[in-house]
Amino acid sequence: MREQRTLGLDVGSRRIGVALSDAYGTLATPLTTIMAVPQAQALERIGRLCAEHEVVEIVVGLPLTLRGEVGPQAETVQKFAEALGQSIALPIQFFDERLTTAAAEQQLRDLGMKPEKRKLQIDQVAAAIILQDYLDQRRNLLREL
Repeated sequence: MREQRTLGLDVGSRRIGVALSDAYGTLATPLTTIMAVPQAQALERIGRLCAEHEVVEIVVGLPLTLRGEVGPQAETVQKFAEALGQSIALPIQFFDERLTTAAAEQQLRDLGMKPEKRKLQIDQVAAAIILQDYLDQRRNLLREL
């Protein structure tokens, strides 16, 4: 199996959670949280992370509405991903991220993390959940072939 690191992003209006897969694309781990504004700096930082970790693709969580539709927040994320695609020559995939922030919050609460520490970790944990779900789905689809 060839090495292929994937970067996962949970894009918010203030912060962007970043997660990274292992070299074989099977396990996602939280990496960092970066500020979303100014956007040019965020794009540059993501580009540096991609180069540093030899990333081959990026997965961006798409916050669809509970009915599965593209709402205003998803449109904002799509515009960010479009700008990212113009600054980084890597494939960008969208993945449904409904309820991942709530799942990340629950994981951190279950670990006994204090609220002020949870706030610092929540975005990158949400990014790791998005990325792990994407990796699991991709692996399951490959098994079916």
